[in-house]
Amino acid sequence: MTISGSIAFNIDIRMIISPTGQTLTRFLPKPLSSILSNASISTSIHRSLPSRDMDNGAGLSLYPLHRCKTIHLVRHAQGIHNVDGEKSYKAYMRPEFFDAHITQLGWQQIDNLRKHVHASGLLRRIELVVTSPLLRTLQTTVGVFGGEGYTAGMDVLPLMIANAGNSARAAISSLNCPPIVAVELCREHLGVHPCDKRRNISDYQFLFPAVDFSLIESDEDVLWKADVRETKEELAARGLQFLNWLWTRKEKEIAIVTHSGFLFHTLTAFGNDCHPLVKKEICKHFANCELRSIIIVDRSMAGSDFSTTNYPGKIPLGLDMPSDGVDDKSMMEEKQLADSDPKENEKM
Repeated sequence: MTISGSIAFNIDIRMIISPTGQTLTRFLPKPLSSILSNASISTSIHRSLPSRDMDNGAGLSLYPLHRCKTIHLVRHAQGIHNVDGEKSYKAYMRPEFFDAHITQLGWQQIDNLRKHVHASGLLRRIELVVTSPLLRTLQTTVGVFGGEGYTAGMDVLPLMIANAGNSARAAISSLNCPPIVAVELCREHLGVHPCDKRRNISDYQFLFPAVDFSLIESDEDVLWKADVRETKEELAARGLQFLNWLWTRKEKEIAIVTHSGFLFHTLTAFGNDCHPLVKKEICKHFANCELRSIIIVDRSMAGSDFSTTNYPGKIPLGLDMPSDGVDDKSMMEEKQLADSDPKENEKM
């Protein structure tokens, strides 16, 4: 038997440390660093395991529904850098791959994922889409979660203009789709690789007019350094900060379009207290345009939202003591009576 079809595995943000034992918070932006102070989050992969595995740290868990969020993780479609990068890792150093765009094969992957999110009903449930502010993730985001074709004269901004980023694709409408917001925290591994450097936000605003870039403070890319590569530990800490930021959002079902390295190093921090097969499922590398759905669980009481489905009962008021409560009350009354009866005490 499963409870809500999920098993929880937990991690405390404060446990992400460097090999030297120092906590990794110095690379985290100050406005969000306060979220990390005492917050802990957990996620649940949709999987059921027999109760005999509970001794292996993979048992069933119960959580109130209003303390959970469903997130749908998506890796971007194939970019031009992926083609040569699959053959040689050194290809990622090539300057012509700056802010790499999606290949034509990648657009086919986007079309297929789009069909899936529509056919499965997923698009109707998603309240917000969060995207990394790089060209390949923005193209994937609007292609999968955006509206239909855009025509001049529409009373809305397009999500993407025609041929954005050498896409050879028609403009995409922002009608009948969830809001899309760009967030720096879910960017790919920072530094050194030109494909992971973004262009100015003002350039993206021209290409993707209906995407919300208001959470990004700097027009220029001040995070990417040509000679300094973000460490894996720093990337994992940034990933966990991103998850904690997600928890501050009011939306309960959110899609995130991001990158392979970001997903791998963030998710590797999870699943150490559950079955090895679940850990493997969580941490394995994402394929291009792969989607996985997981649950974030609030274990720290950080969330303040009230349940929209719970009902307090006892309306109107009435006597409703549970049967075991009645039994306990009767035993207590009998004991008090015996203690106060001197004749009973004499018999003892």
